Amino acid sequence: MHHDDAFIPYTGTTFTTEESAQRSLDYFNFHNRRRSVREYSDRPVPLEVIEQVIKTAGTAPSGAHKQPWTFCLVSNPDTKKAIREAAEAEEYESYTKRMSDQWLKDLEPFGTNWKKPFLEIAPYLIIVFKRAYEMVDGEKWQNYYVNESVGIACGMLISAIHNAGLVTLTHTPSPMNFLTKILDRPDNERPFLLLPVGYPKEGVQVPNLERKNFDEICQKYD
Repeated sequence: MHHDDAFIPYTGTTFTTEESAQRSLDYFNFHNRRRSVREYSDRPVPLEVIEQVIKTAGTAPSGAHKQPWTFCLVSNPDTKKAIREAAEAEEYESYTKRMSDQWLKDLEPFGTNWKKPFLEIAPYLIIVFKRAYEMVDGEKWQNYYVNESVGIACGMLISAIHNAGLVTLTHTPSPMNFLTKILDRPDNERPFLLLPVGYPKEGVQVPNLERKNFDEICQKYD
């Protein structure tokens, strides 16, 4: 046991076996309704809600607690337009020149193309940057397990967005360097993920997909 100020008592919540079973089932059933959505309403979302989901993402574990992430929150129409135009330019190149025939075939069930109107229609864009290192007094300080840490934070962000009754989409135009330029990010940051956030467009439809069952995603070692 530690007896200095570097450690504090853990104050997490525990439940009975029955409560844990019910809560885990409810949580699964709730998240099993989560879907990626590509058509958005322009209905405003309270800024407080978006700030809270980003705060939730910021509670993610990270290598040596370096918290190597920056969440850029964009609502300015001109900035969203610039992002859309740059993203569509890259996506057009991908769909017409870069993607393999197999990749394009795998995308067919989703009905996607290079046009990304949701980047302007969604009230908010959250662009997640990974911080490759920190600059402290003119010196580089290393961050650890950056991709893993930021990936976990993004997962928690998506969960928090769904929990708030909103929808999102994991958008990864490639390459994404244009985001660094448009948002004027420093040299130690790299774009990781772009998430439009808002309410779904009324009557929106999503692909009729099935998730893998438990035995397909979990190998047990009793």
